[in-house]
Amino acid sequence: MSEDTKVHAELRASFGKGFARRLRAAGKIPAVIYGHGTEPVHVALPGHQVSLILRRANALLELDIEGTSQLALVKDVQKDPVHQIIEHIDLLVVKKGEKVTIDVPVIVTGEPAPGTIINQDANTLSIEAEATHIPQNIEVSVEGLEEGAQITAADVTLPKGSTLLTDAEVLVVAIAIPAEQDLGEDDAAEGTEGTEGAAGDAAAEEAAAE
Repeated sequence: MSEDTKVHAELRASFGKGFARRLRAAGKIPAVIYGHGTEPVHVALPGHQVSLILRRANALLELDIEGTSQLALVKDVQKDPVHQIIEHIDLLVVKKGEKVTIDVPVIVTGEPAPGTIINQDANTLSIEAEATHIPQNIEVSVEGLEEGAQITAADVTLPKGSTLLTDAEVLVVAIAIPAEQDLGEDDAAEGTEGTEGAAGDAAAEEAAAE
């Protein structure tokens, strides 16, 4: 565990929206810790420090709760939909050596063959990993891949100690040629003929009216 994930958590006995607002006004975030058959523990976390930690996916915190250390995985972050202020955090108790199930972001690296584009179908992969060795992301390289190349979940190299839970056949990335936006010669010709035909019909109608 790195020093920046060591967080001092204050036990709290007061609840309700009003108390939560006062906590947030004081720069703290209300949170609840649960799991492993234990009773939920309600705490207040330092807002600025935790907000920085939460920039990483699947953040693991080493909590200091009145002198007792506890590892906890961030499972849910509730934010104000308008101001994006963190309103509440759910933390799951984990043990060293324990494996947890998480969704890890997929990052595509490299450039495919000239004239092709990258279609990313899966933005995350579900894996099982040790709680203290959770990867922040999984990199998938498309360097030099030609049109038609595909990378499935089974092709992705996972970090050591991780196990793939996503279906192995799930398409992650496909390399393709961009669809042509311009009309072809046949389409252009049909468009011209259609215009000329419409003009002829209009002229005939005018003549009949006279």
